Amino acid sequence: MGKAHAVAMAAVGAVFETTLRPRLEMVCASSPDSAERYRRAYGFARATDNWRALVEDDAVEAIIIATPQETHRQIAEAAFALGKPVFCEKPLGASLEDSAAMVSAAEASGVTNMVGFNYIRTPASQYARALIAAGEIGDITWFRGEHTEDFYADPNAPASWRTSGMANGTMGDLAPHMVNAALALLGPIARVMAEVETVHSDRPGGRVTNDDHAQMMCRFENGAMGQMYFSRIATGRKMGYAYEITGTKGAIRFDQEDQNALWLYRMDDPEAERGFRKILTGPAHPDYEPFCQGPGHGTGYQDQIIIEARDFLRAIETGADVWPTFRDGHEVNRVIAAGLASTDSQSWKDINDF
Repeated sequence: MGKAHAVAMAAVGAVFETTLRPRLEMVCASSPDSAERYRRAYGFARATDNWRALVEDDAVEAIIIATPQETHRQIAEAAFALGKPVFCEKPLGASLEDSAAMVSAAEASGVTNMVGFNYIRTPASQYARALIAAGEIGDITWFRGEHTEDFYADPNAPASWRTSGMANGTMGDLAPHMVNAALALLGPIARVMAEVETVHSDRPGGRVTNDDHAQMMCRFENGAMGQMYFSRIATGRKMGYAYEITGTKGAIRFDQEDQNALWLYRMDDPEAERGFRKILTGPAHPDYEPFCQGPGHGTGYQDQIIIEARDFLRAIETGADVWPTFRDGHEVNRVIAAGLASTDSQSWKDINDF
């Protein structure tokens, strides 16, 4: 993610013709050698293996946190104490306590803060949000979402940092993206009922201490029903960030493995033509034209990060909050915490209790 953000900050000025033009001043890594390697590779002016030196440097005016989750809180609090804007990769902290403290520090400082949820920024998903907000598919009655991948589908894949620590399990790694999508598309979730499971508990090199997959039923505050599934062992799925939304006047389908297309159904189409219509994204859709003027040519993963960079710069320039703020990231963490508590008690959990 450090590379992705460095590339985005180097490109965002040209892509979006932003008023603010970032300068890659300093990069921090876990050792002097790796920091210097990243400095040369990514185009930073300086390198350090001390994150405090980076945060406290007068030439560094804004911070991007792309470190392990257990370090997020310390770095963010130090940056906010100095009045420096912070963009933090998800999840916001390694625990609900961490993320609540980070929200408090962010809001007390009054400076720009954002959380990295890049997938919801595709032109197709931005268009889906606009269609729903405009009432184009009516009142929403049902939502189904998944974030499924198969990078740990092989039970003989060795244990690694991904197999220990709750923040590195599926509920900390993949689930937050789809929970964020659900909140963005339908609004707040009122309560959840979840089951979280480790399928391959022993791998070559060590025992697995976090989860492989999880299912979650939810009820949204607007009354809609919902169901979500998250998995890192979903054989055959490479980027299964997908959702279906049913409304009283139509429906929407999206799959990130075909991220430049949105499927739309309208009930008021002529009966002989009624069915899901594939819409290829193009210059008429949000944040597409700065990358390409040709409809159907498509955008990619790195472009989502560049859109995030534009939003972060816009928030710094205007002083206005740009979604998702730290508070929005904390809302995702509350849903995840409720889901984990639900699997322990095998009962519904109200989000307001977390």
